[in-house]
Order: sequence, then C-alpha cells, then structure tokens
Amino acid sequence: MAHLTENPADKERFICVYPVYINSKKTLAEGRRIPAEKAVENPSCAEIRDVLTAAGMNVYVENKMHPREWNRDVQFRGRVRVQLKQNDGNLCLDKFRSRRDVMFYVAEMIPKLKTRTQKSGGSDSSSQQGEGGKKSKKKKK
Repeated sequence: MAHLTENPADKERFICVYPVYINSKKTLAEGRRIPAEKAVENPSCAEIRDVLTAAGMNVYVENKMHPREWNRDVQFRGRVRVQLKQNDGNLCLDKFRSRRDVMFYVAEMIPKLKTRTQKSGGSDSSSQQGEGGKKSKKKKK
C-alpha cells in the first residue's frame, strides 16, 4: 500500500530535498526555494547527503528527478529524503525544525565540504567520499 502513514518515522513521511531547491544557478520559477545569495552553485545529492549525515540526520537518496529539471543528466538526478521527526513526533534534532531549516543548513555547509574547498590535489579523499552511505569496513588485521 502506497498511502501515507501517520508515523513520522516512516520513510514516506521524510521530507524531500532536491538539489534544485538550493541551487544558485536556478530561478524561483525553476524550483529554487531559498534566496540566491544563500544558495550554492550546482549542489549534488551526494553533497546534500554527506552534509546531513555528518549532522547526524537519518537520510537516504532516491533516484528521482525534480519535475522542473530539464537536464536529464545523472549529475542533476536524485532526491534526498530526510527524517525530521521521530515516532513520538518530537524533532530528531532541534536545529532542524522545518524543511527551510534543513535547506539553509545544507546550503551553508556544502561550500565547506572538502570536495569543494580543495579543487586541486586531494583526489584520493574525494574519490573515496563519492561512494556514499556505506559504513566503513572494519576488517584490518
């Protein structure tokens, strides 16, 4: 059954964050949801996921397209689902009270990511970071 449940911890109840929402290259008509001066240039789903995971949020990425995204390129694909509330309806993290809080936080943090700050060199750290959502394997003997 695909109907929405009342339980805020169910995956269907997580909020959606598309990269378009915080892309400074987009207009409001194209789907941007925060002021351009606060937005980020061409954010990716991986960057949004990395920032929110680092903040301690429960996050997962879906292979979906924003309806107003005309570019079908894989770089613009994806949607990040974020859990704002727990089973009992309380917030997971107090600093994220709403969808807007999440978008502003992500837009603020993405420029500080290692992949953004070190454009040259450091290729080994960025290649490792691209593989997402998996726990590091602890089999070193």
